Amino acid sequence: MAVIRGDCVSKIEIKNLYKIFGKNPNKAMELIKKGLDKDKIMEKTKQVVGLNNVSLSINEGEIFVVMGLSGSGKSTLIRCLNRLIEPTYGSINIDNKDIVKMNHKDLLDVRRKKMGMVFQSFALFPHITVLDNAAYGLKIQGYDKDERRKLAANALESVGLAGWEDSYPQNLSGGMQQRVGLARALANDPDVLLMDEAFSALDPLIRGEMQDELMELQSSMNKTIVFITHDLDEALKLGDRIALLKDGEVVQVGTPEEILTAPETEYVEKFVENVDKTKTLTASQVMKKPKALVYLKDGPRVALHKMKEYGFDSMFVVDKNKKVKGILTDDDAAKALKEKNKDLLEYVKKDFDEVNPDTVVNDMFDTMAEANGPVAVTSDDGYLKGIIVRATIFQGLAGGENYAE
Repeated sequence: MAVIRGDCVSKIEIKNLYKIFGKNPNKAMELIKKGLDKDKIMEKTKQVVGLNNVSLSINEGEIFVVMGLSGSGKSTLIRCLNRLIEPTYGSINIDNKDIVKMNHKDLLDVRRKKMGMVFQSFALFPHITVLDNAAYGLKIQGYDKDERRKLAANALESVGLAGWEDSYPQNLSGGMQQRVGLARALANDPDVLLMDEAFSALDPLIRGEMQDELMELQSSMNKTIVFITHDLDEALKLGDRIALLKDGEVVQVGTPEEILTAPETEYVEKFVENVDKTKTLTASQVMKKPKALVYLKDGPRVALHKMKEYGFDSMFVVDKNKKVKGILTDDDAAKALKEKNKDLLEYVKKDFDEVNPDTVVNDMFDTMAEANGPVAVTSDDGYLKGIIVRATIFQGLAGGENYAE
């Protein structure tokens, strides 16, 4: 059973986790309790503190990103989650079962059935086909040949490699090889996917494509993903929440917006100060609340009155549920008034600019440049969530108030 907190179900609970590399961890622990830092402990004991009292709760179905600089402990942490590295102290509960206390047989069972892992190095066998590489974990688990090839083929199709089953790794690009690694991890349909710097070895273009594909896959898979990276832009793009590590300690946990806008320490503040906000701020964060609207029930006189009151020469027209019907200009409203036609829908322009609430600012510049008026922020089913004009974007990038309060 997973732990339920409010609307979130906790899949992984890490409590007071320590990893000390060396032959005398107890000596290092005594110094940790006295408040000595990692460097002092190394100097006095020759023991390396990899993780220092890490406690994290990772929710079911989220992409939880762990990030930090080299030596921060992020790769040590993910390897502790499946005990490729043995924790020194603490607990790691997955579905309320502490894997730190498991015997070897039970641990292997969890690794094989509940977890998949994708490494930075593609770790493919060069002498066997793409299909057999993807099926390798299933072979270890004892699946018969037909079943494992079927499951592996399905996994390859999910990552866009249908048709490449009989190829060999050397015939694939780096991005395609990493897709094989991802397919191998997904083939047995694990609950938890561990990804350690999975895209770091790829060139920037392919890396971006893999990030997009992972998010698309996640929308249908709904796995619990623990993703390790040293790249802040990658963390902000992928993470539902982010944990930032320094010297083996967690210094802040939060959503991408919380990490960006409310850094809790000077270290975090410096870490995020040079981030490109156009790649992280979304339409929902810079939009203006849609207070000035024309409703279908309004006649042309009311529409013109609203435009005059707010100083607009056009307004979005919505039904009573705020589903967008189009945009009405003052000229068209005046024409309706002159023609004594109360049905505004006949004068509404249905060709208007709109974006999704999750669209990042960087992807909106072309739309904003070509737009003759405000841009609608609409849900997938066409309901108006907000309005964007150029000034709201500039204010958002400058760190101003969010208009969508």
